[in-house]
Amino acid sequence: MSAVFQLLADSGFAQLSPGQAVMIAVGLVLVILSISRDLEPLLLIPLGFGIVLANIPLSGLLDPAPGGIFYYLFQYTILNNFAPIFLFFGVGAMTDLGPLLARPSLFLISALAQAGQFLVLLLALVLGFGLKQAAAIGIIAGANGPVTVFMATHLAPELLGPIVVTAYLYMALVHLIQPPIMRLLTTAEERKIAMAQLRQVSRQERIGFILAVTVLACLLLPVGTPLFAFFMAGNLLRESGRTDRLAGAAANEITNLFILCLVFGLSYTLAADQFLHRQTLLILGLGLLGFASATAFGILMAKVLNYFSRGQVNPLIGAAGLAAVPHSPRVVQIEGRKANPDNFLIMHAMGPNLGAIIASSVVACVIYSLLAH
Repeated sequence: MSAVFQLLADSGFAQLSPGQAVMIAVGLVLVILSISRDLEPLLLIPLGFGIVLANIPLSGLLDPAPGGIFYYLFQYTILNNFAPIFLFFGVGAMTDLGPLLARPSLFLISALAQAGQFLVLLLALVLGFGLKQAAAIGIIAGANGPVTVFMATHLAPELLGPIVVTAYLYMALVHLIQPPIMRLLTTAEERKIAMAQLRQVSRQERIGFILAVTVLACLLLPVGTPLFAFFMAGNLLRESGRTDRLAGAAANEITNLFILCLVFGLSYTLAADQFLHRQTLLILGLGLLGFASATAFGILMAKVLNYFSRGQVNPLIGAAGLAAVPHSPRVVQIEGRKANPDNFLIMHAMGPNLGAIIASSVVACVIYSLLAH
């Protein structure tokens, strides 16, 4: 009988704290919701499962010793930026920049939407976060996952878990966050506007854009070279027409591998004693405000473009000024179809959506460059 009691005393149940129980419940809810509601399953299913494992007492997964796999993934794929950089490489290989190049003026939507980052930064300062912490939290509003990981790792590694979880959680929930704001800031007539078909963009234009942006962005913001260069490298593999096998590997096998490295490595920061504190609640609130404000700024810019184009731009596409690819364009398409069943806005929405990938990266690197000194 004493052996049974000793076994129970040495089990995880005996060591389980209330905080760990809460985090295990959170992880299970994420897994169940992601499966049942199809919420960003490629990220949230392994992330939720990782949260569960990170909060199992005595598992050794977090130990900085042989067998602490979460520790090693965190050290060697996140802290050294391998995971976010190679994820950006994969995003580049999956990205068609044609809708942005076909109508470059839509980049103005992407640019103004980044004002949400600065609004969140200022509010975070008011709430007592340090400057670097506030800057890292502000990046959430850009809805750019790899850039959020990159910036949080450099500026606020102590808040990495809450910041990244908040960013990816709200990206999965844009279909709930954005529609009320879209309907509030647009009229019924504006939502019915049908936009002219985009022109075809030649391969030469695409490749020229890739090379020009790579050189100019890397020279202007050298600290952002890992992000810009790998995103554009992935896109070059896609657009060159000569490297389909490499582009396919970047978009599939490499991306899938580093998604797993990211979420399981991130789980190292999601133990109860690191995650359950007042700052996490503030970050969740600021992140929600960031997504909402970026959506609003994008729609307002789209309304300005609609005015100057004499009714040729549907303001709904302003909601795609976040880099949540392809979630925001899908929301725009759904809302546009509700107002006008013949509307087809998704390709137009992809323009500011893809522009937001570039704009959010530029803003992040400018902030990082300033704070690094």
